[in-house]
Amino acid sequence: MLYYLFTYLYKNHNIPGVGVFQYISFRTAMSVILSLIITTVFGGKIIKYLQKKQVGETVRNLGLEGQMQKQGTPTMGGIMILMGILIPTLLLAKLDNIYIILMIITTIWMGAVGFLDDYIKVFKKNKEGLAGRFKIIGQVGLSMIIGWTMYFSPEIVVRQTVTLPVKYDVPVEVHQVGNKYVYTQNIKSTKTNVPFYKHNEFDYAKVIKFIGPGYEHYALIVFML
Repeated sequence: MLYYLFTYLYKNHNIPGVGVFQYISFRTAMSVILSLIITTVFGGKIIKYLQKKQVGETVRNLGLEGQMQKQGTPTMGGIMILMGILIPTLLLAKLDNIYIILMIITTIWMGAVGFLDDYIKVFKKNKEGLAGRFKIIGQVGLSMIIGWTMYFSPEIVVRQTVTLPVKYDVPVEVHQVGNKYVYTQNIKSTKTNVPFYKHNEFDYAKVIKFIGPGYEHYALIVFML
């Protein structure tokens, strides 16, 4: 949100210094500092509040040494972590960026799963928490949403080095590397980078290349898995 405010001021008003918000390095540094402030300064207050409300760990006495020391340990501390991630992101990131959108959805989604788990443990007095099958359903459902978005979103592309003439009808970028010029294109592809693999490049679609011509049409299945 601050990014858009300062971008507006930068473009429409001659205010010195507001242009620094255009630099991702500055916004990254500010995000780290803000996250540390939230988790360190407000973290203690959140823990004390949870203790005051008796939102703590319930331990069954099994006669084990040191077991009861965990009694009353504040749970739901993940709220503090979520605040440390989401608040700096919402304030300083470009919220129309597809990667930022996916990160926010993932954080809230998994935070909700963790909240339900702690809620059942603390308020329902069920030590098992959220059933394992629901945790798996939540994780698999989220992964399918992310996979589907990454496969079909036109904003998620792979920058590939190409030679002239090019095959794809998309803009070509020219980069100077030493004394040579390198041509690249942002292409929609199922390729990704994998360490220690040949050329550090792996194509999900080639996993099913054995089925013959047209295998690319089924790449979504492998990509989602």
